[in-house]
Amino acid sequence: MRRVVSILLVLALLTGVLGVTSVAAAATTEFPRSQTLYTGGKQWGPPSNWNPFMTGNYATGTIGLCYETLFLYDPLTAKFTPWLASSGKWTNSTTYRLVLRPGLTWSDGKALTVDDVKFTIELGKKTTLNFSSLWSWLTSITKVNSTTLDFKFKTALYQEWDNYLYNLPIVPQHIWGTKSLTDVATGANDKPVGSGAYLYNTYDQTKMVWEKNVNWWATKALKLSVAPKYIIDLVNTSNENSLGLVLQGQEDLNNNYLPGISTLLTGGYALHTYYPSAPYDIAANTAWLDINLQKKPMSDLAFRKALAYGINVADIVSRDYNNMVQASDPTGLLPMWNKYVDQAVVKKLGITYNPAKAKQVLAAAGYKDVNHDGFVENKDGTKIVLKLIVPNGWSDWMAAAQMISKSAKTVGIKIVASYPDFNGYLDARLKGTFDLAIDNQANVSNSPWTYYHFIFYDQLKDIPTTQGGNYGRYNNKTAFALVTQLDKTKTTDLAAMKAVISKLQTIQLTDLPMIPLWYNGMWAQMSTTYWTNWPSSVAGKNHDLPVTWNGYWNMTAILMLTQLKAVKQP
Repeated sequence: MRRVVSILLVLALLTGVLGVTSVAAAATTEFPRSQTLYTGGKQWGPPSNWNPFMTGNYATGTIGLCYETLFLYDPLTAKFTPWLASSGKWTNSTTYRLVLRPGLTWSDGKALTVDDVKFTIELGKKTTLNFSSLWSWLTSITKVNSTTLDFKFKTALYQEWDNYLYNLPIVPQHIWGTKSLTDVATGANDKPVGSGAYLYNTYDQTKMVWEKNVNWWATKALKLSVAPKYIIDLVNTSNENSLGLVLQGQEDLNNNYLPGISTLLTGGYALHTYYPSAPYDIAANTAWLDINLQKKPMSDLAFRKALAYGINVADIVSRDYNNMVQASDPTGLLPMWNKYVDQAVVKKLGITYNPAKAKQVLAAAGYKDVNHDGFVENKDGTKIVLKLIVPNGWSDWMAAAQMISKSAKTVGIKIVASYPDFNGYLDARLKGTFDLAIDNQANVSNSPWTYYHFIFYDQLKDIPTTQGGNYGRYNNKTAFALVTQLDKTKTTDLAAMKAVISKLQTIQLTDLPMIPLWYNGMWAQMSTTYWTNWPSSVAGKNHDLPVTWNGYWNMTAILMLTQLKAVKQP
């Protein structure tokens, strides 16, 4: 069924029938609306920690608004912007020299120095943090002078190092040096002190409140000033409630998937999206089908090929998403990485929807409908009933699972959609007990290396604890070695990167360890009731990322806040 918002639902949301006004109304009594930016879409539970090293669940803005990184990265232009650092370069094949910007300060007024940078990164050597693996190839950090550090590597992983440059948050030694290593790794870090544009103000079960840091170093050094005095991130309750808040102008920016937005842009509401027409949002990650290669018949390449031929992705794009997403190409690489797609390999090996071909491949491989119920059986005559899992409540994925089941049925493959709660979904994926699952964890980054590192993650035994990817347990040492080779390739050597990626694409499209489906968007619905000059694809406008998710503030979203303009209210 076409997924749009009925006029009755919109009216219900606008009149508060669904109870959407209570959270924002309570917040607006405390903070001047004309100076406050309301956001939502990242936080699916009450804020509970501000530890920038707990990357999975820190409160919205912990990295980006409070703690900052050495560089910013713009995935739309593939450019790094010096931030806490003023520059960085490889002085030889295994030494990286970092120069810190002078005049940096923490929000408590103390100076931010190279000692803080050195201390932060060396924490990963002392306790297990999300970047501790860096120390398997980093040997030392040497202070050259008051503004300069040399990082010495026994093996230089150039792609990965660039990723750290804009993702690794720097923390103050004078505070974190007094914490126990347990607190460093897992402590809540209440009332954090950072270097960013915003200060911790308060929080409760419904919201996180940040207040403008009037002494932010970038105001003097870069002539930048963030427009909102307060940022209040509201805890999500449902996509429907989020939609109501946006339509009422009570939430200025929402980063949830909100069904029906495409039909409301021309409905008189003060709404804005990055693109003025389909697909409305920048592509953020690739949704694909995880296939458990440990189980039959998924362990059979012929069956996987038939499955790939049998999925009608265009139906999902048009009917589930109302063209708010785009179908993936066979490699799954995001549109901004098109230059890395080997079109000759795709032309030769790529699989697209072809139900007749799916039936042909099944028959040739010995899969037949023995009992004439419309579904093929295994080669030994046993039934094939595959369970496709997506998290309960993820309505767009639930609809997609049903559509995959329906299109698979037309070629004789029985797939049953199943909706466990998120923890159950995650547990099945991590432990490898699932049959099929929709997944989308490899987000846009500085390099396709992150995408292939996830697909071809080689620490198979550690998957349940590291959550590193490759949930189908694909085991190919040649592919694993190529990912490492790509990591060792200089990011400035485009030809060498393309050569390695071409080999990885050949393996991927030959063996089908997973099936790319569509590109999920950087969902961003912006209200122009209180704030304007939002990011836009239109020429002459700012092209910053309008996203509050973890990792996106340091991919130019922080710059969005310097571009916003308050709307003069009547």
